[in-house]
Amino acid sequence: MTTQPPSSSRDPAPIVDREDLKVIRREFSLGEVHGLVFLPNGVLNRNWRIQTGNGDFALKLLHRADAKEVSRSARVLTALARLGLPVPTWVPTRGGEPLLQIGPRSYGLSHWADGTHLPGRQLSLEQAAEFGTLVADLQRVLNDPLRVPLPGTGPRPQASPGGVESALATVERLAATCRALPNPTPFDTRALDLLERRRELLAAHAGHAPSFGPWGGPYGWTHGDLGWRNILHHHGQVSAVLDWDRLAVRSFAHEVARTAVVQFDSEDGVLDLARVAAFVRGYRAATPLPRMVLAQAVERLWWKHLVSFWIFEFHYDQADASADVVLEPVERLAAWWSSHRGAVQDAFAS
Repeated sequence: MTTQPPSSSRDPAPIVDREDLKVIRREFSLGEVHGLVFLPNGVLNRNWRIQTGNGDFALKLLHRADAKEVSRSARVLTALARLGLPVPTWVPTRGGEPLLQIGPRSYGLSHWADGTHLPGRQLSLEQAAEFGTLVADLQRVLNDPLRVPLPGTGPRPQASPGGVESALATVERLAATCRALPNPTPFDTRALDLLERRRELLAAHAGHAPSFGPWGGPYGWTHGDLGWRNILHHHGQVSAVLDWDRLAVRSFAHEVARTAVVQFDSEDGVLDLARVAAFVRGYRAATPLPRMVLAQAVERLWWKHLVSFWIFEFHYDQADASADVVLEPVERLAAWWSSHRGAVQDAFAS
């Protein structure tokens, strides 16, 4: 069996335990395993391509998996695949379970989908628009109870407020944690600097907090994490939409805004506004979305970037370094977006 070593920048090293692999082979009826290749694009979950005598599969070590939610997602993926949408189908264990639990570790297996993860800036404007149309199609099908086995959406989602005072208090608490470390690492030093910059941003924009309360416009079941790391492209088309573990009821406008930002951001924190505009045009051509509803979602998402500290909290409160790799890009985006709010709104209003 051939294996590919993981990047040394990730901790813990993403290698499948040999005893786990024996159980995985048996419980998923894989036969002989010929290769196991780590896939580096995941941020929270760990992923491998597993090559067997019965075909190729994607093996996922899920981060904080919920068996009930995984089971629901597996049923949804089966329905979407039958309708011809580009999603991988989940493989059940011998006992018919969608999730294999080995001690504290949760594994899922799906059929392999060919394709490449393309950062949003590598898409043409036409491809960006086509992706917007696909997002609209997915939302529409997910909320058709005759075709997809999901419960009703329930009451209209509410936008959770995030105040400046509480955000500044979080900055102080996290900064104090960094300063108290007896042997700070380069990450700790950088985190302290970024927290200070966030404090400055909060002070500069304290009077620009958007309104909170119910989300406007249509809402329903959504994927929840349609960033480029969860999208495969093959021969110029989307070949698979991956990672359905965040399936939930949300505002459609919120998903459109978040998807565009995550898809067309870059390491330097600058949004590709031409592709954002093309993506939104593609979406709105398939699903009319009032411009004011989308504008509200964009402002709320910007504000969430200013008052959210989830990467810092993962690292310092939960001793979880899995998201450290995206800290710098997220912080750069918060700073750039705060200086270009008007241009961002213009792109979404296209």
